Amino acid sequence: MSFASEVKQETAQKVMTGNDARAELSALVQMCSSLSLSSRGMTILISVENAAVARRIFSLVRERYNADIEMFVKRKMNLKKNRVYGLRILSSAADILRDLGIYSSRGLLDRPLARIVQTDNNARAYLAGAFLASGSINPPEKTQYHLEIVTTSDEHAQFLIRLMERFDINARSIPRRNKIIVYVKAAEKIGDFLRLIEADQALMKFENIRISRDFSNSITRLNNMDVANEMKTQAAASRQLEDIRILEEADRISKLDEKLQDVIALRKEFPDSSLNELAAIYERRTGTAVSKSGMKHRFVRIHELAEKISGGH
Repeated sequence: MSFASEVKQETAQKVMTGNDARAELSALVQMCSSLSLSSRGMTILISVENAAVARRIFSLVRERYNADIEMFVKRKMNLKKNRVYGLRILSSAADILRDLGIYSSRGLLDRPLARIVQTDNNARAYLAGAFLASGSINPPEKTQYHLEIVTTSDEHAQFLIRLMERFDINARSIPRRNKIIVYVKAAEKIGDFLRLIEADQALMKFENIRISRDFSNSITRLNNMDVANEMKTQAAASRQLEDIRILEEADRISKLDEKLQDVIALRKEFPDSSLNELAAIYERRTGTAVSKSGMKHRFVRIHELAEKISGGH
C-alpha cells in the first residue's frame, strides 16, 4: 500500500457528524461525481479508485440522507487495470446537492457555498474530503516532499488554497493536462496538513522518517565540512613547509626575527596541525597569546620572504 493510500485509509476511518460530515461529503461529491438524467430523474454517479473512500462516501450519504444507493465495481481498460468503485445515488439527488452547497438554480457550482466551510472544523473536514477525493502525497522516504490535490477548475483551486491559508499552509496551483493541481512542497507544511485532517499515524511516520533523514543529512554535511576544512588545513601546511624549505636552502632562517623562527619550528614539529592548534601550542610554550589571524600573518610574512628568494633565482 502506498503512503497516500495509508493516509486515505486512516482519514476515511475518522468519525464525522453534523456539518463536518456535510463539509467532507461536499468535497467528495463535487470532486468525484457526475450527473445524469434519465426517466428516473436526476442521478449522481460517483467513481473512485480507493475502496476505503468508496465506503466512506456510502456511509456518509446513507447516514445523512438515507438515499437509495447502488454500488458497483469494474476494472479500468488500461495496462494497470485498476478497480473503479462506483456509487449511484438514485433518489433526492437535487436536494442532496443543494444541502452540500454545490447546486443552485444556476446549476452545479465550481465551489461550495460559504456556509459549508463556515467554521474551522468544517474547513478541516472539507480539506480531508478533498484529499480523499483526489489527493496524493510522496512517501517520506523520497527526497522531494510533495502533496497535491487535483481539481478541475481554477475557481475551486483558489478556494482550496484559501482554505489552507486559514491554517497557515501556503499552497500554490499549476495547470496540468486540463486539470489544476493545488500543491504543497514544504515538509513542515505537509506535516501540518496531515495534522489538520487528523491522519495521526501517517503524520507520525512522516515526521519520524523526515527527522531521521534530515538528521543524517545534517551529519553528512558536517562531515563534509570537516573533510573540506581538513583538506584546506593540509594544503596550507604543505605550502608553509615548502616556504620553510626555500628559506632553509637559502640559509635565511637564522636571520629572521625570533617570532618567525618560533612558528617555523612549530610548523616543522607539527606539520598537520591547524593554525588554531599551533596558536594554542605557542601560548602553552611561551606564555604569550597569539590569535589565529596573528599566526596566519606570520606565515604570510614567511611566504613573502620565500617568494623573494624564488624570484631572485
